Amino acid sequence: MEDNEKPVKRPSQRRENRMAAVQFLYQWELNKPEQINDAVRVFIESLDHPREHYAFAEELIHGAIEHMDAVDDEIKAHAKNWTFERIAKVDLSVLRLAIYELLQRKDIPPIVSINEAIELGKIYSNPDSKRFINGILDQMKNKIDRPLRTAED
Repeated sequence: MEDNEKPVKRPSQRRENRMAAVQFLYQWELNKPEQINDAVRVFIESLDHPREHYAFAEELIHGAIEHMDAVDDEIKAHAKNWTFERIAKVDLSVLRLAIYELLQRKDIPPIVSINEAIELGKIYSNPDSKRFINGILDQMKNKIDRPLRTAED
């Protein structure tokens, strides 16, 4: 490594799991498999680490898909001046993951879900998506009836 090069920082395991979940949700949106469990297994096994490393991703994927109708209803309610079909599929995948976490995962502080979604938008989408994702999640934050910075047991 040269003197002026910074070491590459690996994302945390949680971030890697969220990245995997967004990737799967994106693929799922474009081509819904008949057998979700098989599709998740094949996808996870194609990644860089052993399957156990992605246990959190599997939870997120299954949870987001299981609660998709409620999650999509929230996106539609908060996406002012946007038809649901016009939302970029990658932004939709990021939002689905974050809103699932906000609605269903009381073990994750809401502010963590929001910040992670914004970071995932930066990684996978264009610069404008950050504002769009943040705008929707900011509205969602106001509906949540629990502390934003702490998890519930």
